[in-house]
Amino acid sequence: MAKDNAKETKASKDTEKSQKKSNAKAGSEKKKGGIKQYFKELRAEMKKVVWPTKKQVANNTGVVLVVMAAMGLFLFAVDTGLGAAIQALLNIGR
Repeated sequence: MAKDNAKETKASKDTEKSQKKSNAKAGSEKKKGGIKQYFKELRAEMKKVVWPTKKQVANNTGVVLVVMAAMGLFLFAVDTGLGAAIQALLNIGR
């Protein structure tokens, strides 16, 4: 009985996959409606967008600038350290 359920589940999954593939093919075909319809839908989608507040933008910008500065300092330190190590290795034989 458990095997029958497993077979049915597999069969239903295969059916779902084939339906998704056929839906994807149908969705990939160019829909008609023209440029007027496109801008109408674009406007509707833009109304759904949740825009951040000025405070959120300022906060996110601050976080980005701090992380960039920290990464810059880290990379500078790594570059300087590796440069000094290579220079020391090159000067060993002299």
